[in-house]
Amino acid sequence: MVVMFLHRYGQNANIFSKRVAALRKSLDNDIELVFVDAPHVLQPVDLTGHGTTPDAFGAPEASTTSKDPALQPQGWWTTDLTRTRTDGLEDSLTHLRDILRTQRFEGVFGFSQGAAMAALLAALLERPHLHPPFLVDGEPPHPPLKFCIAVSGFKVAGPLSAAVFSEGYTTPTLHVLGKNDILVVEERSRVLINVSTGKRVEEHEGGHFVPSKATWRTFLKAYMLNPTGNIPSPGPYSASQPGSGAVTPLAG
Repeated sequence: MVVMFLHRYGQNANIFSKRVAALRKSLDNDIELVFVDAPHVLQPVDLTGHGTTPDAFGAPEASTTSKDPALQPQGWWTTDLTRTRTDGLEDSLTHLRDILRTQRFEGVFGFSQGAAMAALLAALLERPHLHPPFLVDGEPPHPPLKFCIAVSGFKVAGPLSAAVFSEGYTTPTLHVLGKNDILVVEERSRVLINVSTGKRVEEHEGGHFVPSKATWRTFLKAYMLNPTGNIPSPGPYSASQPGSGAVTPLAG
């Protein structure tokens, strides 16, 4: 089984892989994780324009001046104070399309902005004709996914997202909320949850991070292997505070 992992705004594939190291190691050889870099390398204004720094995005090692791709902060799109702009979103979908056309994935796992992107990708793969540039010679680049996991997710703004989610989407999706997440608050996540007809919602007692205690690692692995199964809840008090990210400003 192969699962695509999408990082948050201000991180990259390498940094996200480190932040979820406990989960990654717990999956052993049963599930292959493919961490994907967003195509947009962020500039200082993209990080500091809203009073934030790389450290605030859970990526203190990231540097906008580094030539090392493993240290460059990246994003799936950039936005403004209104959160209504999604500059670069279509380029990111093209980027993912080109990966999907060459490799098969059972599911997608995203955190924060990556979770928003993961849900949009899952929905688009159900109705790819809604965004013709996503097609390859008129055909979908990949079959619909078997599952999506969205941790601290939200619904992408803009007309493209509105069209893709207009009838909801059916891909089994696990929505993980942080009860004390003050950055992607429950109300914001519920907008995405409401268009997810194959939803399962679990909540941890922490903030804006991927829960990493053993009960959650076991649960997440079980969900990936059987997303429609009757898997016991990990419980609302099972989260620990790893470094998946301390803050998600406007872009998520």
